Amino acid sequence: QVQLVESGGGSVQAGGSLRLSCAASGGNSGHAYGNYVIAWFRQASGKEREAVAGIRSNGSTLYADSVKGRFTISQDNAKKTFYLQMNSLKPEDTAMYYCAAGYPAVWDFSQGYDVWGQGTQVTVSS
Repeated sequence: QVQLVESGGGSVQAGGSLRLSCAASGGNSGHAYGNYVIAWFRQASGKEREAVAGIRSNGSTLYADSVKGRFTISQDNAKKTFYLQMNSLKPEDTAMYYCAAGYPAVWDFSQGYDVWGQGTQVTVSS
């Protein structure tokens, strides 16, 4: 069973940057995540969880329209770690950020992911 641990959240002013990390462990040999999709979701207070970015095992990436051009998802296979580089942050990016692993039919549907990290808080002040 894959386990995910996020880190890197914090408080930053609008226009600033943060890099989130998601360390994966367990799973089959070679890669902690097998043929999964790894995705970052976020949930702001009082709002539904939404997909932010995803990366497939073949390295292809996917982004929500709200973060295209500002956020970049990447992976370090040797470290079994996934990253979310967030630039030009806006107050509306404030949320708890979660990484998730699964084999979803549609990448941005949270129901398609069966492994979740505990989350890391990102707060962007104006």
